[in-house]
Amino acid sequence: MKKIIIQVLKFLGFLAVGIFLLWLAFRNVDFKSLAKNLREANYYWLILSVFFGFVAFMSRARRWQLLIHPLDYHPSFWHTFHAMMIGYLANLALPRIGEITRCVALGKKEKLAVDKLIGTVIIERTIDLFSILILLVIIIFTSGSIINEFLKESIFIPFRDKVLSVVNLSWIFWALLILVFIIALYLIIRYRQNLRKIRFFSKMFDIAKGIISGLKTIANLERKWEFILHTFIIWISYALMTWVVVFSIESTSHISFWNSLVILVIGGLGMSVPVQGGFGAFHYAVSRALVVIEGVSLEDGLTFALLTHESQIIFEIIIGIFSIYIMYGWHKKVRSNG
Repeated sequence: MKKIIIQVLKFLGFLAVGIFLLWLAFRNVDFKSLAKNLREANYYWLILSVFFGFVAFMSRARRWQLLIHPLDYHPSFWHTFHAMMIGYLANLALPRIGEITRCVALGKKEKLAVDKLIGTVIIERTIDLFSILILLVIIIFTSGSIINEFLKESIFIPFRDKVLSVVNLSWIFWALLILVFIIALYLIIRYRQNLRKIRFFSKMFDIAKGIISGLKTIANLERKWEFILHTFIIWISYALMTWVVVFSIESTSHISFWNSLVILVIGGLGMSVPVQGGFGAFHYAVSRALVVIEGVSLEDGLTFALLTHESQIIFEIIIGIFSIYIMYGWHKKVRSNG
């Protein structure tokens, strides 16, 4: 009973944060203009976007399958794919629970050890983290001024104006921030054994250990080049999935593929915020990025964010429900008919 209450409170807490972020994203918006944009959008481009999203999911399933093989388990591709999609569906209810859900789904279907499968998911998420960091570094070196302008206009300046209204000196704020970071890092390293007794820090250390062991595992994969290839396919598909949506709205149709990568990274950071499906965080980050970087109106930026995000969410829901039916319903129906 206690666990159920905790899960419900978590759900409500994340939902409250998501609702607040949605309010933040849509405040001061002309909803008539937004509705007009949605009516006039070319939805054919969304079909292409969803197709690229599907390609990314297929590659993800195969990449996860490759990570499972060193455990001497050989689940079928489609069971792996459907379990992964069930996980994405679960994430819409409670952030991060999908990682465990997909392991449980595949473990039950293929009679595999769930704890070992969870280890492969940690490795996969580690690679995703490194991939987006690499992409972020590339974009900073090639389009650093664009990123810097977005961060200043949409995040740092509003935050700074509130924090520094008392101090009124920006350099003091940054100096204190750097000093606090250095002191915190020193204390964590110095007292790591004592900190391990605290559950939160113990989890953080375990995650760090999992990341290091995950990188070693990838180095020892039998088909590491196929793994790397699928990682490239995933992120190229994500990039194309984001870019083609710009053509569905006249005001964003001029955006180049390279600038859409900036939107992809910013949107990816928004999706990493622990709220159901990235609702609110994605819409705020992407719409404000388009306003600052491309000079479009807030309504046009939100139209792009809605079309990109909601098309993929609807697709995930449809495929997720279908996957549940295949994994848990189809074989029972066949058995009963037989």
